[in-house]
Order: sequence, then structure tokens, then C-alpha cells
Amino acid sequence: MTDVAVGVLVQPDGRYLLAQRPEGKPYEGYWEFPGGKLEAGESVEVALTRELHEELGIEVTACERWRTLEHDYPHAYVRLYFCKVTAWSGEPVGREGQALAWQHLPADVTPLLPAAIPVLEWLAAEAV
Repeated sequence: MTDVAVGVLVQPDGRYLLAQRPEGKPYEGYWEFPGGKLEAGESVEVALTRELHEELGIEVTACERWRTLEHDYPHAYVRLYFCKVTAWSGEPVGREGQALAWQHLPADVTPLLPAAIPVLEWLAAEAV
């Protein structure tokens, strides 16, 4: 099992950030919520802060654990710790060459990474 910290960056108007997986990675071209693997001894929050800085160039200033999901991909079985990120400094930029898209529900980018689909359903349920 691989533990992964995932950031659901949410703007006050309800928009959320999706990133496109870069070339050469499994599921390249698919859209996902940004994040990455926990390193030995890291908490979810520390890993998320590190990953979002590395991938997007931002500094997380407010986040909370939100939901956990396990997903069995062909290349890995993952436990995803989704955290709502509601405040950060800096403007997100794809530092690994990945495209970024601020979205309103429903998402208008495709294809979506399979584990991202439940997150959109959770966001939609909270918006009701």
C-alpha cells in the first residue's frame, strides 16, 4: 500500500484545482487533484505541504484532512488522504510541466483519474 497526500485546493467561489498528469507517468494526460507520496516519518499534512510546494510552487497556510479513499490501480494500491486546502500563498504553477485548470462542478476536463471521480461527487454533495 502506498500512502498519498492529496490537496483539494478550493477557492471562496467554489472553484477547485485539477492538474494533468505529466508525460511519462502512469495515467499520463489524466486530470487529478495534486499531491504525492508520503515519505518515511512524514505526516499527511507535512507531505502535502512539501508536495504542493514542489509541484505548484505554493505554500499551504490552511488545510484540513477531509476524506480517505483506497483505490487499486494496475500499477499500485493506494490510500489517498484528501485534504481541503483553503488558504495558500503564491499562485499555483505547473512546476513539472503539467497543465492546471480551475474548475467549477461538474469538471469540464477529461479524462479524470478514477480516484478523482468520488472527490467531485463529495464536493457536489457538500454544495447542495
